Amino acid sequence: MRHAVIMAGGSGTRLWPLSRRNHPKQLLRIFDGQSLLRQSFDRLAALLDPKQIYIITGPSYITAMADELPEMPRENILAEPCARDTANAVGLAAHLLALKDPQGTMGIFTADHIITPVETFADTVRKGFEAAETYSDALITFGIKPTSPHTGYGYVHRGQQLDPGLYEVQKFEEKPDQPTAKQYYDSGEYYWNSGMFVWQLSTIIHQIDKHQPVMAQGLHEIAANFHDANKQRQRLDTFASLPKISVDYAIMEKADRVATVEMDCHWLDVGAWTSLPDVFDPDDAGNTRAAPNVLTLDANNNIFVSESDHLIAAIGIQDIVVIHANDATVICRKQDAQRIKELVEKVKTQSGEKHM
Repeated sequence: MRHAVIMAGGSGTRLWPLSRRNHPKQLLRIFDGQSLLRQSFDRLAALLDPKQIYIITGPSYITAMADELPEMPRENILAEPCARDTANAVGLAAHLLALKDPQGTMGIFTADHIITPVETFADTVRKGFEAAETYSDALITFGIKPTSPHTGYGYVHRGQQLDPGLYEVQKFEEKPDQPTAKQYYDSGEYYWNSGMFVWQLSTIIHQIDKHQPVMAQGLHEIAANFHDANKQRQRLDTFASLPKISVDYAIMEKADRVATVEMDCHWLDVGAWTSLPDVFDPDDAGNTRAAPNVLTLDANNNIFVSESDHLIAAIGIQDIVVIHANDATVICRKQDAQRIKELVEKVKTQSGEKHM
């Protein structure tokens, strides 16, 4: 059987102050009135029954995720004991699904991407599942066909063609500088690394066993007693002791065989407020308005964000980001937007959990 797992555990600190500990970015409703999690679920529901779709997230998000997706079986919302990066999230989900369906195939998807059109996404994911079932020894990744020499994404270097739109992977590349990104783009041999995957459950578990034996042992123990209420503390201690590492570093870059399916979609990783101009059409002055009530006078190329009807008024500014929440407001230059994560640490030191 085919299964899809949505990774939805990130807190999205670069999208503070709207993204919070109990209201993470995947639940924000600034994208056409729908959360990113809802959009991710709906994309997959075009392919799979809701009973075959799972979420893996933090324990404090379980109720919010269930409220957001009432059609999803509650038991399909899996709680990581604590946050230990994507390799452990993927591994735990794989072990739990393998207990139910050892011969199954699992896709891994994200809760914070915007992908259109849905029809192309569905066709490509279907091709990914078929590839994983045909090339059972391979881990399959989805490579986004690049539209520019972007320096903010990792890249996948494709190799030999296996089938139409399916290629062996030669190498994963880190985020490049501008000249290198242009070289990648011009060659036509590189894709953006989407962070989405599909594989047979037995294959990913074998690769974890081979390349991360300490992680493998811990995940096996946790999965075996996952529903035992008396072993909650044991699960937490074991999971917290596992190496904190991404699935790319832990598995994909070490795996015996990796292939990539070309995904020719509009794809955006909403990792910072400066991503929003790629989502919302700017006004005549170049301002991005992800807020219902904005008034400007001689203001150009700014980003305004709010979930409420609070009026944001701006005069004579340019290249500024203004983010309004009920109890906090961030104002910064676009070029400093990536430093919001740094700012959050300072806020936490100064006011504890009050604004988290």
